[in-house]
Amino acid sequence: MGRLVVLEGLDGAGKHTLTGRLLAGLTARGARTATVAFPRYDADVHAQLARDALQGRLGDLPDSVHGMAVLFALDRRDAAEGLRGALAAHDVVVVDRYVASNAAYGAARLRQDAGGEFVAWVAALEVDRFAVPVPARQLLLDVPRAVAAERAAFRARSDPGRPRDRYEVDAGLQDRTGAVYRGLAAAGWLSPWTVVDGAGAVDAEAVAEGLLQ
Repeated sequence: MGRLVVLEGLDGAGKHTLTGRLLAGLTARGARTATVAFPRYDADVHAQLARDALQGRLGDLPDSVHGMAVLFALDRRDAAEGLRGALAAHDVVVVDRYVASNAAYGAARLRQDAGGEFVAWVAALEVDRFAVPVPARQLLLDVPRAVAAERAAFRARSDPGRPRDRYEVDAGLQDRTGAVYRGLAAAGWLSPWTVVDGAGAVDAEAVAEGLLQ
């Protein structure tokens, strides 16, 4: 059975870039790898509904913190069987965003911390009720909110089909989400965490090596 490795961080933290570099590093070391990114906007109706809500096309749905969290959780529930299959066939499955994203953003919206009720509710929903695979390791790509915001803005300018959503443009929410992420990492929520400084160049080779130890 392979190891489920999750990359977490703010919008614009650089998770997509690091995912590619980690996969290259792991493959160079002989590991069989697979990857998936959440939300799966091109593959799951729940993710598509969440995207539409965050872009203002579904009325007051995004006002419900728990309602949005259920949509994101249902996306992962739908993907759970495929993830289990990937873990059976590969040494490492690298996931860009996972359960901790739901916990961090929802808790931040409710102005709770990593030890609050919402984080526990997400774990009960996704891990206990939906039985999604539990990560073996989680990496927090920790960057200053201003740096992540500039990267997200640049991505939006470069890709007109990917406008910034309601969460991405809320600076206060991004600040609070970063704090919740750091709290989850410090608590070892669901699995051991490694905090990676993403403000500068990340040594992806060293990170990849550590994932195989």
